[in-house]
Amino acid sequence: MTQRAALVTGGSRGIGAAIALRLATDGYDVAISYASNEKAAADIVSKIEAKGRKAVAIKANGGTAEGNRAVVTKAVETFGRLDALVCNAGIYPYGPIDQMTVEQIDQVLNLNVRAVMIETMEAVKHLGQGGRLIYIGSAFGARAPFPGISLYSATKAALEGFARGVARDVGPKGITVNVVEPGPIDTDLNPADGEGAALISSFTATNSYGKVADIADFVGFLASPAASYITGASLPVDGGLTA
Repeated sequence: MTQRAALVTGGSRGIGAAIALRLATDGYDVAISYASNEKAAADIVSKIEAKGRKAVAIKANGGTAEGNRAVVTKAVETFGRLDALVCNAGIYPYGPIDQMTVEQIDQVLNLNVRAVMIETMEAVKHLGQGGRLIYIGSAFGARAPFPGISLYSATKAALEGFARGVARDVGPKGITVNVVEPGPIDTDLNPADGEGAALISSFTATNSYGKVADIADFVGFLASPAASYITGASLPVDGGLTA
């Protein structure tokens, strides 16, 4: 796994940061994108470099086509190659559908769906045999267990169909594409001891939140040669939320 390079969007904190560090542990040089928190991004870069791998943090506007193209271009320019793309960046609009705005619809579609499509389009130009496309979806794409998540659920469900189609496009090139669908994961934005956490936990079979390592470890597997015959799949890591 030497001299392999990955790009993790939204890689400065939470699940994205854990994925970036796991891929570095597995031998990838890693580029991460971030929206605004330069300090957090620099900290992840330092941690990756401490593992003996190369790293770069790329400030990007994931809501624009230009920003999506630029992040892939910068990663390739930095490492001279690209072997894995992990699309993790996104937003979580919350509220009843009749209280949503057109601007919110545009924003969530741009960040959660269109960005993935454009980044995939650009990344495939550089991926070769053994390349990996991994999208971070959500168990809420398959099940909406409470009100207020219609926009978010719709965008995460869209990734399933997109991945199936892309799998047919890139399969002959030896590239795989899969969606990882986390359930409730303990992060700073969604803490396991936060308001509403007990209710959300109750929707899972384990009655618990997962850890960022649960997602990072699974992404690490999908990014490895051991997962070469898995493609076009949407794979829950959700404590049984969709069971």
